[in-house]
Amino acid sequence: MASPLYLAFCGIAVLTLKELNSWVTEPYMDEPFHIPQAQAYCRGEWTSWDPKITTPPGLYLLSLVLQKLFMLRCTLPMLRLTPLLSLLCLPLALNKLLSLHQRQPDHNNLLSPSSESIIVASFPIAWFFGFLYYTEVPSLVSVLTTVVCAWNGDHGLAALVGFISCWFRQTNIIWVLYAYAYSQLALLRFQPTSEPKRLHDPMSLSASPGDLWKALVSIPRVIPVILPNFGPYALLLAAFVGFLFVNGGIVLGDKSNHVPVLHIPQMYYFFAFATAFGWPILFANGHKHLRREVFSRMFGNKSRTAATIVITILVAGTIQRYTIHHPFLLSDNRHYTFYVWQRIFRRHPVIPILVAPVYVICAVAWFVRIGEDQTLLQTLVLPAALVPTLLPTPLLEPRYFLIPYILLRCQVTSKSRWGLVIEGAWYSVINLATMWVFLYMERPGVGRFMW
Repeated sequence: MASPLYLAFCGIAVLTLKELNSWVTEPYMDEPFHIPQAQAYCRGEWTSWDPKITTPPGLYLLSLVLQKLFMLRCTLPMLRLTPLLSLLCLPLALNKLLSLHQRQPDHNNLLSPSSESIIVASFPIAWFFGFLYYTEVPSLVSVLTTVVCAWNGDHGLAALVGFISCWFRQTNIIWVLYAYAYSQLALLRFQPTSEPKRLHDPMSLSASPGDLWKALVSIPRVIPVILPNFGPYALLLAAFVGFLFVNGGIVLGDKSNHVPVLHIPQMYYFFAFATAFGWPILFANGHKHLRREVFSRMFGNKSRTAATIVITILVAGTIQRYTIHHPFLLSDNRHYTFYVWQRIFRRHPVIPILVAPVYVICAVAWFVRIGEDQTLLQTLVLPAALVPTLLPTPLLEPRYFLIPYILLRCQVTSKSRWGLVIEGAWYSVINLATMWVFLYMERPGVGRFMW
């Protein structure tokens, strides 16, 4: 029996798609590339490919499967059912992952996800792109399922689902490796106490900088324990390397506008993004406690104060040296990031540098929050995965933050009921506002505003 809250989530999602289809009757933004490609596959034209498409054909293949199963036509409204069905599955995947992080048995039946999982599934970026023919939500669901399978020790299945996830976005190979790494850290942390403790991995909030070095040098000692589980992932990794060799790089199609570059500020944008959207859960255990803990870690003694100053200077320097003004960001005024960039960051050259302390505070706050119930390496494995995912990406795009944000959010294990209520209300306000603007406030000559 499905829970009333999940039924409400599904009902609102279906009604939202119905309303969107009645107003947005033509393919919009990236849909003019994706829709014809999916329709070509529906006609059996397997050699047809739009060279401007940069992602693999997983979305179109999934639509083709749904078309065969449910005898659907490959029209625009029907194709938009593919991301919608993925959105409806999102709370189910989140429920499993949240239960694992909280180390609680999943007592809910398949169609009765927890209220927290439904709230997280309402995250604005996931919710918005659950109604347009984009890869984001199917990609997210497949990555979360990969993490759940790996954590449960089903590594063959995890590698298989991870392989499927790479057909939605080729960069998901990083999140497949994250799934393996996190599952092994959890295994080592909760291994039977009779076994020797080979890995030096103290709890995050009690660790010192020296513990990080000790943890890294202790990793070779646990390779014999974790290596047997890597077999299925090694096959997937080998296949991915082969793809890179044949394709001549990671980007499919239009490589000219997606040339990998060193874009260090992307890391800073992510933590600012996570704080702007996730502040209700960040402060769910009390903002005074978090402020005290962050201040202590940044300015608690002379060495911490000196380290904070040095890090802030380095952040400011990398902002000055590695900020990229992508042509898409500067020219497309149908995205919210265009206005953030034009009206804040480009008002004066010094403004991006002045924001450096804010980025540092945001990163430390999240380290404190997710480190409350995790070991040092468990806390750092996600930021480590962000490096190859975000740093080569020249374009500031909120969709690129979707998977890491959801994984970050799921690592928060302690939260108050009021924190969840405020989080749900915050997401709902954003979703209502952004969808209202998208549907009913189209500007002639400009178009519809979207993420």
